Amino acid sequence: MCVLGKDKLRELIEKYRCIYPFDLNLLDGDSYVLTVKNETTLQYLEHRNLISNEIVFTPPGYVAHLTAKSKYGRAGLSFLNAAKVHSGFVGRLALELVNLSNDRSPITIKRGDPLMHIEFITRIGEPSPYIGEYQFQYMTDEEIRMYIPVLKEVFKDRYDSLAEIWFKNKPLRE
Repeated sequence: MCVLGKDKLRELIEKYRCIYPFDLNLLDGDSYVLTVKNETTLQYLEHRNLISNEIVFTPPGYVAHLTAKSKYGRAGLSFLNAAKVHSGFVGRLALELVNLSNDRSPITIKRGDPLMHIEFITRIGEPSPYIGEYQFQYMTDEEIRMYIPVLKEVFKDRYDSLAEIWFKNKPLRE
């Protein structure tokens, strides 16, 4: 397994729409920096989920890991969620945070602020597409439809059986 470098990550993003919307300026070394969808202020000891502005798709030959921007750790934010994005997942990421600042002051994260690095890592072995309840989380029907051609291409013969599972609890509206 290996972390994709900037050039390979850009190719992956362009080929599979792994990050949408994509901003070339947010490619950072061997990662992409995800931003925040909505401004949020966390009071001392408050726990909140922040939603990424970007939709993330992890193709079957990859997994992704998240790491926090260090400036937020220095400010006192602690990241609580698991740092793995499963193969085949499509959706916005919920980033679980708690304010543990030493001075007990509120911390505000503004819409569009860079928050988390996402690194794509190659995986070895049979693909095991994500089929959990969070598939397509925080996506509109229009955004989901935008990914259907990508999913059909990537999963080919398996798409129909996967779609049956994925859309069982989230039927698309016309």
